[in-house]
Amino acid sequence: MESLIGTYECKVDAKGRLMMPAALKKQLSPILQEGFVLRRSVFQKCLELYPLKEWQVLMQKVNKLNRFKKKNNDFIRRFTAGVKMVEVDINGRLLIPKDLTVFASISKDIVVASAINIVEIWDKALYEQAISDAALDFADLAEEVMGQDEDYGVS
Repeated sequence: MESLIGTYECKVDAKGRLMMPAALKKQLSPILQEGFVLRRSVFQKCLELYPLKEWQVLMQKVNKLNRFKKKNNDFIRRFTAGVKMVEVDINGRLLIPKDLTVFASISKDIVVASAINIVEIWDKALYEQAISDAALDFADLAEEVMGQDEDYGVS
């Protein structure tokens, strides 16, 4: 799958349904019928929406862990806690299950943000706070993560 592009401000209705942004829906159109996996983020108080094929690739990696090691078994249990299969309905809406809505403190206003091959779903206020917090040290982080010339063929 190619990288997804875009950050969109949206609303969730009273039933917890998110109308997928048209631009994002267009990018996902080849795989809309396959479904998605929605899960809690490991590092942030947001949700991650995986196209089913991306989730299966990730699960192949996780499945290689030795389940007779307690830390691996604990990781698998916690990593998959609250995972839900979800679909985009014929009206282009995605239902966010109540337990995941509570985890991510999702209210009415949300942000749907591409993160390479997955989509993050944030409460708008939490997203803005996370971006604001990250801005303080982003230059240092960018240099540390992406500044390794030998990895990118840059001289």
